[in-house]
Amino acid sequence: MPDVDLTTALDVSGALAALGDPDAPPAAGSVVALAGAFAASVAVKAARASGDGGTAAQAFALCGRLTELAARDAEALDLARHALATAGAGGDDRRDFGLGQRLREAASFVLEIAEACADVAVLSEGLAETATPDLQPDCRAAGWLAAAAARGAAHLVEVNLAVREDDVLALRARRAAAAFPL
Repeated sequence: MPDVDLTTALDVSGALAALGDPDAPPAAGSVVALAGAFAASVAVKAARASGDGGTAAQAFALCGRLTELAARDAEALDLARHALATAGAGGDDRRDFGLGQRLREAASFVLEIAEACADVAVLSEGLAETATPDLQPDCRAAGWLAAAAARGAAHLVEVNLAVREDDVLALRARRAAAAFPL
């Protein structure tokens, strides 16, 4: 058994504090990104333990990408909320264009999260069949977690004020949400 201080190794108190702070930018987009990253970490563990270096590398890359997207989503959300708060009444085309840009940027990051989480779900489900038997249930649970995160992220794309129902962002988000049935 490795000599690891699990209390320190599993400390996520900083993220939880930021998420619970009404004045801090991170919100549900960051949560689903981190959920996907946690699921990807389980896939990394299972793939490594099973000697599947290629899948481990894919899962590791997805974990890093989702961790990065959690922060980028929070930044984009903060900018979009600021733009909304300062928009006031309509009538300024330049300001309205800038607001639309900020909202679409925020939706784009959440879409990337949805798609990456869908990839983690599919990867984890594959590992649920091929990983060492003791880690197969963990992989299935990680797949479900990532699939739920993909659905949550897809929802955030669809409710974005700059995204219409037939928008390519919404269509891609729905496809990501449907990639792995729960």
